[in-house]
Amino acid sequence: MTQPKRIVIVGGVAGGASAAARARRLSEDVTITLLERGPDVSFANCGLPYHVAGIIPERARLLVQTPQSLSARFGIDVRVHAEVMSVDSAGREVTVKDRLSGACYQLAYDALVLSPGAEPVRPPIPGADDPRVRTLRNMGDMDAILKLLAGTDTGAAVIVGAGYIGLEMAEALRHRGLEVVLVEKIGQVMGVADPEMVVPLQEELVRKGVDLRLGLSVEAFQAPDGGPLRALLTDGSSIPCRLAILAIGVRPETTLARSAGLTLGTTGGILVDQGMRTSDPHIWAVGDAVEVRDALLDVPALIPLAGPANRQGRIAAENILGRTTRYLGTQGTAICKVFHLAFAMTGQSEKGLLRRGLPFRKIYVHPADHATYYPEAHPMSLKLLFHPESGQILGAQAVGPAGVDKRIDVIATAMRGKLTVFDLEDSELCYAPPFGSAKDPVNMAGFVAANVLRGDAELWETEELAHLRPDQVLLDVRNPGEFAKGTIPGARLLPVDDLRAELAQLDPAKEYLAFCQVGLRGYLACRILTQRGFKARNLSGGYKRYQMWKGVQ
Repeated sequence: MTQPKRIVIVGGVAGGASAAARARRLSEDVTITLLERGPDVSFANCGLPYHVAGIIPERARLLVQTPQSLSARFGIDVRVHAEVMSVDSAGREVTVKDRLSGACYQLAYDALVLSPGAEPVRPPIPGADDPRVRTLRNMGDMDAILKLLAGTDTGAAVIVGAGYIGLEMAEALRHRGLEVVLVEKIGQVMGVADPEMVVPLQEELVRKGVDLRLGLSVEAFQAPDGGPLRALLTDGSSIPCRLAILAIGVRPETTLARSAGLTLGTTGGILVDQGMRTSDPHIWAVGDAVEVRDALLDVPALIPLAGPANRQGRIAAENILGRTTRYLGTQGTAICKVFHLAFAMTGQSEKGLLRRGLPFRKIYVHPADHATYYPEAHPMSLKLLFHPESGQILGAQAVGPAGVDKRIDVIATAMRGKLTVFDLEDSELCYAPPFGSAKDPVNMAGFVAANVLRGDAELWETEELAHLRPDQVLLDVRNPGEFAKGTIPGARLLPVDDLRAELAQLDPAKEYLAFCQVGLRGYLACRILTQRGFKARNLSGGYKRYQMWKGVQ
């Protein structure tokens, strides 16, 4: 394919604007036209909830680029309010409608980039067409929500869906002073995560005054005679509210792809190759509308994230202009702030691995974000999933007030480099008391996982509590003060520091299921016991992990 003279890009924001800017950096000769059906060509859609909250007070700060700045710096013909109605792939032209004048015209291309994004899911809930029932996708949606909130920050809001947007909007509206009812159909917030890992988020939401309704859904919105809005839940309750936010999820916007006759993938996204080229050799697609490959499992996936969309736009432009570049897949690295906590993850979840029938092992650690003797050290919970033989890292999740992003970023990078848990042991990371520990949480996760694979520690799982055998003994190896504050029902207290002196009181015919507060003392107890001929296993993550597990039972 010869170098194109005319590149037309449909849709701005992350993928489209990145493609346009990269194309210009590679060639001063091509004509680049960027068509955006809305008024804003490049904005920070991830920042929308924070402007609603008032944390980002100036609306203009969300505008990454304007039509004028893109035109001045990159020589791009930017047309806003320009909606592409159809694609004629045979004639290589698009039909564009000027949404202000209503006029339509045709625009020819040599290379076309589709970046239509994803559209919010709006289920057929009766009454959801009320103007007070909103979604949040773009600046216009944000402005409409702020208009509904104008005048006073009292009253209630109902948020349907507890994913990233739902959680961020719950915090935003509480920040403004509204009462918030958060409704989620499944039994946990953050459905992509493992349920025990989001128990701290659920507790934080309740602490901050969010009325959390798990296992329920909204079956109708009612506003008799145009009066006050009410949300009717499946348990029969009725919630009066000033507004409602539908944050149920998104699906790829594929209208243009279908009009061009492009092939869609099994997930419903636009099928592209590693160069972001579609089934038409003259059309590329990027962003939330495309089907990607899971970087770990090499299976089709829909993972709508801003970082991948930016990289895809760059890669599409490079391939259009003759520089062969491959997109290597998406591993779903993401983070969400929930009041004073953050939750982050990368790779596969446990329930995702179980769903696919893939083998794995898991460990939990609960270290502090930095040296505990330095002020304001905060604990975090980190879960690591890995292959039971090779130690390949399959995924990780972490939750805590600080340091979560750093640790998941390190593990995500390790996964991209195909490192194993043994490499995490040897990772050399920044250390000074205000920032970390000599044994970083990443190192600690590597130590625990490697101990399991080397046979230095056998683990027992919380699910075993439902069917304990008569020859098994729960052994709490913490101190009496900790034991008195709560333990696993049926556990025997034997502090690890007293263990050697009490070995004669133990029955070699029994198997001892040890646990401590976070896992370390339980591991030490098991090392003592197994080297003295006893059968013993440790609970990774200890009593704290047990409490998280109980939170979802």
